[in-house]
Amino acid sequence: MAAIEGATRPASGFGWRTPLVIIICGSLIGMLTFGPRSSVGFFMQPFSQEFGWGRDVFALAFAVQNLLWGIGQPFAGAVADKFGSVRVICIGAFLYAAGLLMMRYSSTPLELNIGAGLLIGFGLSGCSFNLVLSAFGKLLPPEWRGVALGAGTAAGSFGQFIFAPFTVAMIDNTGWQATLTVFAVLMLLVIPLSLALATPTAGAAPDAPAAQKQSFKSALTEAFGHRSYVLLVLGFFTCGFQLAFITMHLPAYLVDRGLPAAVGGWVIAIIGLFNIIGSLTVGYVQGKLPKRYILSFIYFTRALATVAFIMLPLTTTSALVFGAISGLAWLSTVPPTSSLVSLMFGTRWLATLYGFAFFSHQVGGFLGAWLGGIVFDKFGSYTPVWWLSVLFGVLSALINLPIVEEPVARPVAQPA
Repeated sequence: MAAIEGATRPASGFGWRTPLVIIICGSLIGMLTFGPRSSVGFFMQPFSQEFGWGRDVFALAFAVQNLLWGIGQPFAGAVADKFGSVRVICIGAFLYAAGLLMMRYSSTPLELNIGAGLLIGFGLSGCSFNLVLSAFGKLLPPEWRGVALGAGTAAGSFGQFIFAPFTVAMIDNTGWQATLTVFAVLMLLVIPLSLALATPTAGAAPDAPAAQKQSFKSALTEAFGHRSYVLLVLGFFTCGFQLAFITMHLPAYLVDRGLPAAVGGWVIAIIGLFNIIGSLTVGYVQGKLPKRYILSFIYFTRALATVAFIMLPLTTTSALVFGAISGLAWLSTVPPTSSLVSLMFGTRWLATLYGFAFFSHQVGGFLGAWLGGIVFDKFGSYTPVWWLSVLFGVLSALINLPIVEEPVARPVAQPA
């Protein structure tokens, strides 16, 4: 009981798990889990050349990964909310490592879909930065949360910055099989790091506030009956669509247009580097500006950047500039989205409710990755998907504007 009670107290008063330690360990987890996943696009052409597959085969596996990540996220969040985050993160890390190893030995589309799709997808739902951010919300004092959410998101981008050129160099020098093996070993480092993110494993105390006694069913009913939450979830779809399409297909798009493969590596790395700036900045300013306006600005910026990228002549410089602008708006949607969920409904079911928002994100990711492959194989061009990305960006910018930023009204206590 002492351990449980300690996990519910502010981290600043609980042994070695100070706010700084929690943020550092959580950020390292975000870096390690997001890095290999963000570099998946660099494996598409080696796989296609090795086995004679069309791009739609690899794109489907990545699309399945996004979808299963989204499907698994609410359930992983519910388990973490009820039983604590450590066991969920550890199981997720094992599944992620197993999926990377199965990718390394895949020789058929079915094996690729099981490894890259099913195992990594469900693995990510248990150990990605979403669980880290939810743990931050539960463990850290309010004055630390804004910065921590920005830092945790930025850490994922730092992983992208490190892993993108590292992946290109590894594939060129040791082959894609050895690269995937190294990634699988690195994933096991998540397990000891997860100990710093231990959250409560018991139910709320009898004298806890009504929000802490709320049942799973009543939490979902309340959230999906709340207009602002539904708008937030719908807008998050676009984020997933855009990120998955760019992550999966931008490296190949640049090669198709005559640029060296290394440029794609540096563009993905630049996205990660500038997202560190964007996420930290948004983590800071979201306490000073309405979060709905921040989200609207981010989505509109993405749409404008995409229009400029596909309309202007493509050069190494223009690709890097697009990477920098995209990076500033890349995962910077995550801190205000997570904060809005926490603001509206509290932290009792934060991982679960953010998980459902993230499911919408990953449905978008599934379509972005899959449609990119389908459209390219049919038309020999990514242009229709680029313009669809622009349309979704504008729509999401508008959808977020009516969101009401205040706690949901609870006139009566929710049943336990």
